[in-house]
Amino acid sequence: MHVRRGRTLPLRHLLILLTAIGLLPLALLGIWSIHVSSEYRQREQERALLDLARALSSAVDAELDSSVVALSSMAHSPAMAAGDLRAFYEVARVQSQAQPHWLGVFLADGDGKILFRTTAPFGAPAGEPADPASLQQALSLHRPVVGGIARGQGGRAAVPVRIPVTDSHGRTYVLSAVVKPDRILRVIERQRAPSDSLLAVIDASGHIVARSKNQERFVAQPITPALRSLMRTGLEGAGPTNTKEGDLVATAYSSMSRHHWTVVANAPAVTLRAGFFEGIAAYAAGIALSLAVCIGLAYWLSGRIVRAFNVLRRAAAALGAGRPLSVPPSRIRELGGMARALEAAGRQRARHEAERSRLLASLEDALEQARKAGQAKDEFLAVLGHELRNPLSPIVASLDLMDMRDEPGARRERAIMRRQVTHLKRLVDDLLDVSRITSGKLRLELRPLNLAETVRHVVVALPGQAILLDAPDAVWIDGDDSRLAQVLNNLLSNAARFGSTATRVKLAADAEAGLATLSVEDNGIGMDTGLLSRVFEPFFQAPQQLARRTGGLGLGLAIVRKIVELHGGSVGAHSSGPGQGSRFEVVLPLAAPPGQAAEAAPAPVQAPRQVLLVDDNEDAAAGTATLLRHLGHAVEVAYDGAQALASARMRVPEVAILDIGLPDMDGYALAAALRREHGNALRVIALSGYGQQADIERAAQAGFDLHLTKPATLADLMRALAPTPAPAPAATTRRPVT
Repeated sequence: MHVRRGRTLPLRHLLILLTAIGLLPLALLGIWSIHVSSEYRQREQERALLDLARALSSAVDAELDSSVVALSSMAHSPAMAAGDLRAFYEVARVQSQAQPHWLGVFLADGDGKILFRTTAPFGAPAGEPADPASLQQALSLHRPVVGGIARGQGGRAAVPVRIPVTDSHGRTYVLSAVVKPDRILRVIERQRAPSDSLLAVIDASGHIVARSKNQERFVAQPITPALRSLMRTGLEGAGPTNTKEGDLVATAYSSMSRHHWTVVANAPAVTLRAGFFEGIAAYAAGIALSLAVCIGLAYWLSGRIVRAFNVLRRAAAALGAGRPLSVPPSRIRELGGMARALEAAGRQRARHEAERSRLLASLEDALEQARKAGQAKDEFLAVLGHELRNPLSPIVASLDLMDMRDEPGARRERAIMRRQVTHLKRLVDDLLDVSRITSGKLRLELRPLNLAETVRHVVVALPGQAILLDAPDAVWIDGDDSRLAQVLNNLLSNAARFGSTATRVKLAADAEAGLATLSVEDNGIGMDTGLLSRVFEPFFQAPQQLARRTGGLGLGLAIVRKIVELHGGSVGAHSSGPGQGSRFEVVLPLAAPPGQAAEAAPAPVQAPRQVLLVDDNEDAAAGTATLLRHLGHAVEVAYDGAQALASARMRVPEVAILDIGLPDMDGYALAAALRREHGNALRVIALSGYGQQADIERAAQAGFDLHLTKPATLADLMRALAPTPAPAPAATTRRPVT
């Protein structure tokens, strides 16, 4: 069969053609690069202006916060607390004069009526506030508010900074400082901005508060329509605008201030295309010169390549003839690699075998290091648990003492402290049980629980969020307070991260169905159908930008579903679509309310016993000793082993409560010494921050009658001092879950 052969070309001509073809896209790319460079310079200018605006925004926030702090300090005066307005007027007048940038201070009541101004005598007619909207906002939101710039009765421009105040009689006021815009102007002047730039601070209504140029001329005036249009694009942005003077400028703004103010940075528009065509001409000349140089190099390189191919051809002929293969070294890597391929293959196999042996050895080392790391982790967690439980012990002992004294005025505070200490102890227990957590197991402590009280505590603990709560006085379920608080915290955190500005929490009970429904509804970004179907999957997250402003690992809602299911309930998500907000509903079975427990029940009476208490933590020892003495026991306290042995010789104890980690000898050695001197009639109790199973077993082997883990409760101590050890009745139901 005849094969038609096309036209052949020498290698030299092919290289020249390849050079020309390669330079053509390079020339086009260069022209495009010049254009991109000019665009990049413009973006860099906008980025620098935006950084400057952000820095100034932070400085302005700090300046406003200082006024809020000064007002708050003034509001805590005894005169204000007592509701003595005349005395508080003198305090406000003196402190107002100490603020050089304040025009004055005035106080308004809960109806917005001005009670006094420091710029006028007390009792003089006060007139109307210059910015009534911010005054009403401070009353309705119950938090500090910075109003917009306005001109007062004297025609001077100023900014009101307001904070709500409540006196000891429950009366609500609004304390306001009238701040001159010169204070914000000083912040602008402190910025290291280029001399040709223009900086401005704008209030929430779009009026100029301070300006680095022509301040007196433009203060309190509205911004230009071009800037207002640019600011509608988002919280931050950049683009061209016109100044109040009519100049075309590059502008960047930041509206990230927590007081809803905006900072604007302007710079003259840089002429980036002036040298565009000059650059094109210079680039064309460079391309032409490069083409000439490349043609010369192509001739030189083609000659070397042809000679190398001839050498390879002769070597192939020698291989075919069975002669020894001899290929001289070549500077062309591919050709030299072809000649050395077989020899390299043998060497590569030998290297692979050696590498395999090294990998096996390194694997054994890695396994040994992993074992040591696991052992070090366990030791670290044991020490960490000891150090975390030690400070809890005196806290629990002090709470037990306060409960036994039963001061009526502190019952609610004791209940709060008791609940939070219990939560902290649970956190420490979960931290130390690493193997159970990593294997996906949780432990619930179920008890009769007023879910409404839990919900109220969680909502109150989040004062920074706008949350509306609708809940009855009591909704009783069998539940774990800490875990259900974790459920609501996760749902509220999820709402806040995804744009909610008004979150509503509603708790309702359906007695007929026997179900309690807890719903969290937000006005955030909402979800489409695809997200709703996967929102409770572990590690699943809604699509978001690379900046990840919402954060998180995608585990919060998965944990919510797991905890709710362990309570025998269910959780669902609902949304009308993107931008329509979301609603999460948790449904739990109701339970009968518990019987009324007697308040501050007295501790069971025990026969007085002689007790030796040994602990190197002086606070823990003092608290526990006081508690035991309150129960009627005689207590001797020692802080180390030597002092304990000496005390036991002087007065023989009936019960010895020993800490394990002592400075001179450990608790095991001390227990053995006490046993040798006083026999088995002595009841020896271990009280330690080391509470893992191995620690309990070691205490039993060392001869301790009982092991208590810090912090020990009153019931634990009474059980320790009982004539014979008796197991404590279970107060909760534990449900292990995998």
